[in-house]
Amino acid sequence: MQKRSVDYYDYSLLAIIILLTGFGLIMLYSTSAYTAELSYQDDMYFFKRQAVFSIFAIGIAVGVSLIDYHRLWHVGGTLTIVSIVLMAMVMWSPLGMTVNGAKRWLNLGIISFQPSEVAKIAAIVYLPVWIVKMGRRYRGFKAILPPLGVAIALALPAYLWTDNLSTAVIIFLIAATIIFVAHPKSAGFIGAAAGGAALIGIAIRLIAKQANSGGSFRIMRILVWLNPEEYIEDGGYQVMQGLYAIGSGGIFGKGLGNSMQKLGTIPEAQNDMIFSIVCEELGIFGAAIVIMLFIYLLYRLFIIAQNAPDLYGALMVTGIFAHIATQVILNICVVLNLIPTTGITLPFFSYGGTSVMLMMMEFSIALSVSRQIRIRQQERNVWGDFVHE
Repeated sequence: MQKRSVDYYDYSLLAIIILLTGFGLIMLYSTSAYTAELSYQDDMYFFKRQAVFSIFAIGIAVGVSLIDYHRLWHVGGTLTIVSIVLMAMVMWSPLGMTVNGAKRWLNLGIISFQPSEVAKIAAIVYLPVWIVKMGRRYRGFKAILPPLGVAIALALPAYLWTDNLSTAVIIFLIAATIIFVAHPKSAGFIGAAAGGAALIGIAIRLIAKQANSGGSFRIMRILVWLNPEEYIEDGGYQVMQGLYAIGSGGIFGKGLGNSMQKLGTIPEAQNDMIFSIVCEELGIFGAAIVIMLFIYLLYRLFIIAQNAPDLYGALMVTGIFAHIATQVILNICVVLNLIPTTGITLPFFSYGGTSVMLMMMEFSIALSVSRQIRIRQQERNVWGDFVHE
């Protein structure tokens, strides 16, 4: 019996990650060069920092993917506690840092990051542990309460302690997707989702009728979303300029580097509004390519989850799928003014070094799961050859 190599990666997933990273760096430089030159006298300031983080993160992700993902089984609980403690430190320790009016960051001297991003990974790693341990007992409404409690324990601090409602929503949606996929009955979940959507619609209509601009900033965001022209001085300016950028791009865009809206018109366009610059410079054609690349990325994650060697690996990859899909959809919907502004960034494109690092950690888990799929296939093939011999 001949010994066969078991080293394997989902090269398609790795390739699309590298392609999106490269595409994102190009668009980040094009979008941020003017702002970087004004603020730091270096038009490549944002590009160089993001490139270093991205290259380092991809290398680390490939290395970590060599580790058996089953070792995360005993790490999930600790990671969950650590993420909650870190979010508490933002609220009650001097290490909490305010950026753009929001106290969501933790400054550790060498690096600064948003602990709520760590909570996303904790949800992806720890929720499947609860579900797998329950086994056949994971049926009915009561069965979802323990994993739902973990989700609330992560999402609630993200909202209350870091004042980050959008991240809390993403954490909850990641958890809801994992719980839904693992549960044998789906009718109740569909009904709950429909009821939740109806309640949100009713709440928006009530807010629109009251039109109280003196309320909280979240109510103001809803009013701006419903009528950005009327609230141009209260947040509607950025929305309108983003829509102007998209409209002026046409089908094929103005050309790479030729955006006008990035020249200070859209504040910090390199962050959550970068997709509008993609539309302006590359047009509908370029925007469609970006969306297709994300769809292919999600397709690869779907294939890995579907063929995972066990439920634990499948649910973790499902959580990664939910995270990326939710963040991409919400960011693009904000730019198109289909939902109120949330501050959610576009993966691979928006500026943020630590967020890139943490996102690549998720992809390392997906690569590790795919590698186990291949190992199992090779083991079966070797056994088949032995039988035939």
